[in-house]
Amino acid sequence: MRIFNKNLRLQDVTIMYFTALAALMVILVASYQAPTNAVEVTTLESELSSPLPPLPMPFRVPLDPRGELQLAWNISYANQEVYMQLRAAELKHGVVLGMSDRGELTNADLVVLWNSGTKSYFGDAWSDSEGHVSLDSQQDYELIEAKQKPDGFYLLFKRPFSTCDPRDYLIEEGTVHIIYGFLDQPLALLEQLNLSRIQTGVQRVLMLRPDTPSPTLPLDVLTLDVLAPNVIIPNQETTYWCFIQKLPENMPKNHIVMYESVITPGNEAIVHHIEVFECSPDVRDVPDYSGSCDDKMKPGKLNFCRHVLAAWAMGAEAFYYPPDAGLPMGGPGSSRFLRLEVHYHNPLIISGRQDSSGIRLHYTPSLRRYDAGIMELGLVYTPVMAIPPKQHTFYLSGYCTSKCTQTALPPGGIFIFASQLHTHLAGRGVRTVLVRGGKELEVVQEDQHFSTHYQTIRVLRKMVNVLPGDALITKCTYNTEDRSKPTVGGFGIMEEMCVNYIHYYPRTKLELCKTHVDTGYLQKYFNFINRFHGNDQCVCGEVSVTEQFSQLQWDAFTAEVLDSLYNTAPISMHCNQSTALLFPGEWDKQPLPVVTSMLEKPRYPCEGGALPTSQTLTPTV
Repeated sequence: MRIFNKNLRLQDVTIMYFTALAALMVILVASYQAPTNAVEVTTLESELSSPLPPLPMPFRVPLDPRGELQLAWNISYANQEVYMQLRAAELKHGVVLGMSDRGELTNADLVVLWNSGTKSYFGDAWSDSEGHVSLDSQQDYELIEAKQKPDGFYLLFKRPFSTCDPRDYLIEEGTVHIIYGFLDQPLALLEQLNLSRIQTGVQRVLMLRPDTPSPTLPLDVLTLDVLAPNVIIPNQETTYWCFIQKLPENMPKNHIVMYESVITPGNEAIVHHIEVFECSPDVRDVPDYSGSCDDKMKPGKLNFCRHVLAAWAMGAEAFYYPPDAGLPMGGPGSSRFLRLEVHYHNPLIISGRQDSSGIRLHYTPSLRRYDAGIMELGLVYTPVMAIPPKQHTFYLSGYCTSKCTQTALPPGGIFIFASQLHTHLAGRGVRTVLVRGGKELEVVQEDQHFSTHYQTIRVLRKMVNVLPGDALITKCTYNTEDRSKPTVGGFGIMEEMCVNYIHYYPRTKLELCKTHVDTGYLQKYFNFINRFHGNDQCVCGEVSVTEQFSQLQWDAFTAEVLDSLYNTAPISMHCNQSTALLFPGEWDKQPLPVVTSMLEKPRYPCEGGALPTSQTLTPTV
């Protein structure tokens, strides 16, 4: 076979060679030019003719354990946008910020600032199932400002809640898992970046917050600090520290109207979350204690201190009660003893660090019109509610039935203004919805990216009025793919819960409104499944429910029948007063609430939905 024509001249061959060489050079140069979709940061700085006015950033959180990377943000509900400001104390060759379902580095929505060696670029990107990063063809992060300041390098940018880009994260109410990373060397191409090969971390925040102004505190407000007593933070990654504090003797009734965190300077990136619990009034004396909450030698009476007064998590702001209500503290029927619980997250194993962080309670002796109360919704802590092993998604629902609210609530009902969701390690999502007349009316609280490692009291954007005869359904989502045995309900961390502690007013005698499946029907389930699998020697009723679940042969059929049982069988209703006694009435073998109409998901602007009618051009100050 001849490659060249015999009449082809040397001059023609030379021309062809240099033409091919020139084409190759063009391809190579083009591959190292600026990414077509990215923003050149130096160009942006030169285009800003005048400095931007300062944009208020009311929400902020340190991202890394040293506090060198900080995220601040503001929200425009009118424009359905989040404004974000990232500050890096020391910027080497770039930084990565992203969001993913549960903090994974894979399949993440990213925004990247990177340096090619000569120029810096900013762009919307994504990671694949192996952590490889690519620039997104649809650029939804809009860079507003990039500037070096005395305390670090600042990036200001914004993004819509929803972009309708399948590679982008939907920013919605509930927990957002923020991932971050530092670039230690230049990148000629962004596609050279793999998140598994750089220093990364994860932080959890509530990105969307209420946009209502905080109420004014009364003039006679007093403060009470519940603080850790100069603790030496243990040199281990995770510590839960407990401390018992006494209220003044014969303290009269007051109303807590606000509380806020008090964090020891320098420990902002280590103090992960804080809770204050009131001990049971029935326990007359709780011994002094300051030590690990997990210490087996701690006083047993600490287990009777479970009534939540305050809860704070990293990134949360001060918590205000509505102007007409306050949480009672002191007076007859209350306890003198409070339990402080501080979670220290110390992944760098820093030793010798002292801490006196805690909660500052703002209270007033001038009682407000209503006492605020806390009510438990969801499932009773019992092993009869279980999750099969190897489940990607399994749902359990707890009910506060219309019969209970009709019995226990006043004619005008109650107003829910905040809630605290709770599951253990297998929990992935929690949703509480208000049902009236068989129709879902509104969502009380929802978090489809819930993490047991991030639990705080969340103020609702709009108070929810629950009337007598309404029902409240709390549905929890679980994942047990990493478990070979069933997970039963209970208090242990490897057991499960499904709870929403709602904060409401006016306070009623109804303290617990929860359910579990009827135990008689559960025994029928055990009997049926054992016979189906050829085990005629069922020990149903002879051993514990936990053991019966453990002895089952678990396959897809066993799991599907259990799911069907939980969604059809009668329930036992725990319509409990604050005395732990049931309200008068028949509460066993109650029918499941019937829901005939489900709420539709709201449509975002990119889906053709309309923006709110009252629009503003800037975020809420």
